[in-house]
Amino acid sequence: MKKLFFLVLICSLLVTVSSAQNVTKVGTTAAPFLNVGQGARAIAMGSAYVSMVDDATSMYWNPAGLAVMPGSEAVFNHSEWIADINFDFAGVALNIGGIGSFGLFANFMTMGQMDVTTTLYPEGTGQRFDAGSYAMGASFARALTDRFAIGFNVKYVHEYILNSASNGIAIDIGTVFTTQFRGLRLGASISNFGTKMRMSGRDLLVQHDIDPLREGNNDRINANLATEAYDMPLNLRVGMSYNVLQDLQQHSLWLAMDAIHPSDNVESVNIGGEYGFMNTFFLRGGYTSLFAKEAEQGATLGAGLKYGFGGRMALKIDYAYEAFGRFDYVQKFTLGMVF
Repeated sequence: MKKLFFLVLICSLLVTVSSAQNVTKVGTTAAPFLNVGQGARAIAMGSAYVSMVDDATSMYWNPAGLAVMPGSEAVFNHSEWIADINFDFAGVALNIGGIGSFGLFANFMTMGQMDVTTTLYPEGTGQRFDAGSYAMGASFARALTDRFAIGFNVKYVHEYILNSASNGIAIDIGTVFTTQFRGLRLGASISNFGTKMRMSGRDLLVQHDIDPLREGNNDRINANLATEAYDMPLNLRVGMSYNVLQDLQQHSLWLAMDAIHPSDNVESVNIGGEYGFMNTFFLRGGYTSLFAKEAEQGATLGAGLKYGFGGRMALKIDYAYEAFGRFDYVQKFTLGMVF
């Protein structure tokens, strides 16, 4: 029943992807930074990672992956994204055996200061301002059987610009299932299900004349501009992955595919692969946003190194290159420590 459920979901999403491409819905949600993928390994595989999850970056893609980690792990990811925007992700996940796995994570989007401009001063008023976003949260995952695991995130989301900000709370839910068909893995996750976000702050305070046609009244009455409340970018991922070289001890070749159904964009498919040698050297490649019209993202490449210190201790270094159309490309670096 579990396998049938996942396969029906995947087929349904693929049919939807190939047919529903008329409305993009871009710009209809708050906190779009939550859609930017984290972890060089996942990005290098074309973001086809919802069923591959087995490390600390699972807290972004599918929290159920924490339950199948071989040990505990700390991870840090940095990327210089488009338009001089920086993305950083840090997390630590502890595998407590039969109890489950616990994790803490933080995701930051930052940028340099910018000049305040107005219609009267298009070159700048002499003032400067900051803008950015971040999400911080906690995770829990547990293997319910030797093949099926489930996980949850709870996170606080904050966005700010100058003296205004918005806040929200969201949850993520994910599952991973290893089938009896030669280790074929199925995964699914729902991300960013939470409260609406509305901007508020001192920047929205104005002085207003409630009756400009009437003389002698107070034209300096304090008022607040009303802003709309927006949902966070809800995202459904369903995918599968399979190691086609599992009969070879020193080699592995994982192939993965994810179907994506976002609330603020068109449906699409991500595909990717990872070749590993002696569980130490890795080469990866993939393609993001298949079937999505006018998508800027495309081909991805990357490599990784895992160096063991004995026992469970290991250092992981991963790199990813992602083509970004007219925005050229994006590079991501991830450093991880298994303990």
